Amino acid sequence: MSKITDYEYIAIEGNIGVGKTSLATKIAADYNGQLVLEEFAENPFLPKFYENRERYAFPLELSFLSERFAQLKSVLATKDLFKEIVVADYFIHKCLIFSKANLQGDEYDLFSKMYSIIEQSLPKPDLLIYLHVDTGQLLQNIKKRGRDYEQNIKAEYLEEVKESYFSFIKQHRNLNILTIDVTGLDFVNSVSDYQKIIAIIEDFS
Repeated sequence: MSKITDYEYIAIEGNIGVGKTSLATKIAADYNGQLVLEEFAENPFLPKFYENRERYAFPLELSFLSERFAQLKSVLATKDLFKEIVVADYFIHKCLIFSKANLQGDEYDLFSKMYSIIEQSLPKPDLLIYLHVDTGQLLQNIKKRGRDYEQNIKAEYLEEVKESYFSFIKQHRNLNILTIDVTGLDFVNSVSDYQKIIAIIEDFS
């Protein structure tokens, strides 16, 4: 049996609206973790991307790559000595997962080469948690949290992203990946649902 604090660096991943930030925040608070949250709110390309995916996909993915790399590089190089673990609500490979869904042809090839150069200098998480939720619930979650630029996200796009994640998991057997299906669980408001997830993580080996 593993304990959460046995890991030095945990990353939580999953589709849009799955609850990555909520779970990372709760785990960091409960286990004296250094919380790392993705800084996407000020990205000027994100609202434009949801309006015109084809035009803004490449600059969006480049900006996310640079921002995520800079943040993780800084945090992981200077860990807080008074914290037990680092808990992030994303993993750098998210850049390649979303670019696979968003970019085509030469743009994807160029982005992949840039990503390969950058990601080699970052440590891998000791545990990567992938949260899975069915697409219907994702759409409900997205509507509920009310970000204007997300309201036109289509089920088809969420399915594309999901397939990119599944492909990543199949291809990266060298990573310590735990997949948790949280469909129907409300781990934000339900203590028992949250404890179910914690028990799954602690039982994982």
